Amino acid sequence: GTHGASGESFCHPFLRQSNWMTRNLVIAGNFNLTNNDELFDMLVELGQHPSNTADTVMVLEKIGHFLDEANDFLFRKYRKEGLTRAEITKRIIKELDIYRVLKKATRSFDGGYVMAGMIGHGDLFALRDPGGIRPAFYYQDDEIVVIASERPQIQTALNVPIGSVKEIKPGHALLVKRTGEVKHELVNQPDKITQCSFERIYFSRGTDRDIYQERKDLGRSLVRPVLDAIDYDLENTVFSYIPNTAETAFFGLVEGVKDVVGERMKFHLLQEKHLTAARIDELLSFQPRVEKIMTKDAKLRTFITADADREELVAQVYDVTYGVIKPSDTLVVLDDSIVRGTTLRTSILRILDRLGMKKVVIVSSAPQIRYPDCYGIDMSKMKDFIAFEAAVALARETGRDTMLDQIYEACKADEKKPRAEAKNQVVRLFEPFTPQQVSDKIAEILTPVGMKAEVQIIYQSIEGLREACPAHTGDWYFTGNYPTPGGHRVVNRSFINFMEKSDARAY
Repeated sequence: GTHGASGESFCHPFLRQSNWMTRNLVIAGNFNLTNNDELFDMLVELGQHPSNTADTVMVLEKIGHFLDEANDFLFRKYRKEGLTRAEITKRIIKELDIYRVLKKATRSFDGGYVMAGMIGHGDLFALRDPGGIRPAFYYQDDEIVVIASERPQIQTALNVPIGSVKEIKPGHALLVKRTGEVKHELVNQPDKITQCSFERIYFSRGTDRDIYQERKDLGRSLVRPVLDAIDYDLENTVFSYIPNTAETAFFGLVEGVKDVVGERMKFHLLQEKHLTAARIDELLSFQPRVEKIMTKDAKLRTFITADADREELVAQVYDVTYGVIKPSDTLVVLDDSIVRGTTLRTSILRILDRLGMKKVVIVSSAPQIRYPDCYGIDMSKMKDFIAFEAAVALARETGRDTMLDQIYEACKADEKKPRAEAKNQVVRLFEPFTPQQVSDKIAEILTPVGMKAEVQIIYQSIEGLREACPAHTGDWYFTGNYPTPGGHRVVNRSFINFMEKSDARAY
């Protein structure tokens, strides 16, 4: 992945072992916590000495601590009543309240998470963060309960209709007793629902009914800027996409372009007099030129490849289709997102230039990714983002070098404040520049030396994103509006690392 390491010991689930079945705890999940240092200190105050500050350790030990407390309370209660140890164990199995354990253990969590756990005697739970940042769904009937981070996986595995798959609501837990009793209860009250929009753009599979439509809408919203970029010259434009995850948004883009062609056709049919059969055939036969120009090995996803391996990988996963592009053509290529620009800079643009077109327009269905993530997708190194690189370059080119130092000092000062008072200081870096200026600088940075074709880059607008994904307002990657104080801490620390030339993770 983007952080961590490879190996069996790093794979979920993680186990907190005990000889007492009601104290055994196993956890697996999709989560990142931003306040591990604070959680570590809390555990130390309780008398524990955790081996490290990894969020998996913090989650296990926080839940495990309150699980131990719940066991101790019930043990003391029934010990006073004179029950034997074996009898007490049976009572604990029956009466252990996982809801109270989770409520106490997770109230200090700052992050995005969906975590599932099981206690040794058979009770299980699945818990979602109060902002709904990470997604979670479940299906239940008389025989089974199934929980997954994506809805279509449940539909496919069980062959059930979409209406039978329910969402675990933000801040809620699905609690399943060993007896088969299932409850869906509020654990942490949501302040504001900020479901992650990047899940909809890229991270989740596009086979979900709603995600499929949203990705098409993202593509459709790019029609006008794309047509402006090609000066409405559809006769000399070829449309394509890369990688495979951009295909659905590409359908939306092409459908939108076809609508424009249809309006143009309607205009000519209404305005032109004495239309001949040949002219009508000419008008009706015109369609946008849609081709599969670039092919990527579907097994290799460079976005989630470890840093050390990414550049080597991108050089091996792409190939192009020859004989389709003319020298007078403009090639429009849709990507789902442009995060680091690694694949464009080191591979894609160089390969595309061999086709001999006059211009390449790279279109991103996501807006400019300007700020790090810390809630599960785990992109925490700001220096890696091409939009950030472009903004820094613009600041230096326009004589705003001192602004970088001012932001750095503000970030350092912010670290000394209580976490709840943290603010995103890095937004100031982008304020002097329009999105178009940043996009133009990105195109300049990514264009390989010696490339013959002109390069233009178009990003999705924030407005287009919100219109396409109205229920998923978690757009901190693009706007810097983090849903938790820990997010503000992370973005500021990431900028500090950049200024201090540190390659460390920001949290």
